[in-house]
Amino acid sequence: MSNPPKPPLILLLLLLTHPTAADPIVSYLHSLRSQSPSGIIHLNQTLTNLIFKPTTRSFHLIIFFDALKLHNQPEPNLKSIKSEFALVSNSFLINNQNTPSLLKLFFCDVELSESKHNFLRFGVQALPDIRIVPPYANDLKSDSIRIHIGDFSGLAESIAASINLKTGISIGTIHHPPICSKTQFGLIIGGLLIWLPFMTKRIITSNTVFHNKRMWICGTMFVYFFSVSGYMFILIRRIPLFVMDKNDPDGVMFFYKGRGMQFGAEGLCVGFLFTVVGLLLSLVTRIVVRMKDSMMQRLAMVSAMVVSFWAVKQVVRLNHWKTGYAIHTYLPSSWY
Repeated sequence: MSNPPKPPLILLLLLLTHPTAADPIVSYLHSLRSQSPSGIIHLNQTLTNLIFKPTTRSFHLIIFFDALKLHNQPEPNLKSIKSEFALVSNSFLINNQNTPSLLKLFFCDVELSESKHNFLRFGVQALPDIRIVPPYANDLKSDSIRIHIGDFSGLAESIAASINLKTGISIGTIHHPPICSKTQFGLIIGGLLIWLPFMTKRIITSNTVFHNKRMWICGTMFVYFFSVSGYMFILIRRIPLFVMDKNDPDGVMFFYKGRGMQFGAEGLCVGFLFTVVGLLLSLVTRIVVRMKDSMMQRLAMVSAMVVSFWAVKQVVRLNHWKTGYAIHTYLPSSWY
């Protein structure tokens, strides 16, 4: 990203061309914002010193603290959070054109490798971190207001609501990008129209994938696995499969110890164990009971019970390790 022009020269030009401007700093920030596609101003050390001179400001700053080297890591998911931040900034510009609020709120970002001093100045110790800097802020560490980043679902709306609550300035409606472009939508409609006659013929002759019982069996297994693994929770909150172990740079963490949170790999393991028990139950009630050979029938039933016992034991042990809760007091202590 190219650095902004030198502030003193731009400010001089603004004063010469707009002698009636109330605040040349505001005019300069507005000029920088107009050069950014999303309306986010990139703060370097010089610009930060210029903005936070010991003078009264008439505007709020919303600062996103970024680190490009962390963008490819699943945690703390900075790249996705910054895209939501950019969405809020762009929506603010769209909703507040030609209004007084446009010059009272500016969205900015600071990159760690370029401005380590700014991270220390604001007391940023961990990422992600988004700060609201009110006009009266003198001590940036104590006077800036941190925006809580909770669930990723609806994060842009959550950031906008926090800004509105703390500053009294409304962001307005969040303008999410369309799922597909007009060209893509046209291609999809064209493909459906071409495919429709062939599909109609197959439906009339009962020769579609929906008439195949194996497809329904596989679909049922998928829905069952999807339900018991908690994968809806993982998809909605965009939780990674695993994270890097902070205590071991070469290790990874697949399981989270504590309530209210799980990684994707943890859900896959538990979902697999539950699915095994469900499939064995179906096997016993639908197939094993119809076997003619009583010896094979007994062997299959005992095998199903042993495997189910093992699967339930693993789930109980994982739950006890994760929450510290003993499910039933009569279970053997060796299970834990």
